[in-house]
Amino acid sequence: MYTKIFLTLMAALYLAFGLLSLLNPAGMTASLDVEIGGPNGLYEMRGIYGGVSLAAAALCAAGALRAAMTRPALWFITIYMGGYVFARFAALVLGPSPTSSYIGFVAFEVFALAAAVLLLRARRGA
Repeated sequence: MYTKIFLTLMAALYLAFGLLSLLNPAGMTASLDVEIGGPNGLYEMRGIYGGVSLAAAALCAAGALRAAMTRPALWFITIYMGGYVFARFAALVLGPSPTSSYIGFVAFEVFALAAAVLLLRARRGA
């Protein structure tokens, strides 16, 4: 039950973020104090944050709805968020600290990673 709730929540969050990034990438990045530069900046933001997030939403929704997709969805979140968390900690060592607007992003990524790992471990024992 917790896994379905978690995957449904993740699907909704990825969907919202993906749509915002696809439809208004400049607004999304401006809310985080990030400036998009170069002629391909909006194109990249739509593809990376929009497209990848919408694909993640679909995988999480499939994991919530179909038992055969639950483990792949949890593994995806573990690997994807694990990459973000690793890079965020490396960034703390390599450069300046993020602004307070980024702390929420980092907290979400750490929470998502921890929850996915815990849910995978619980499913292994089931």
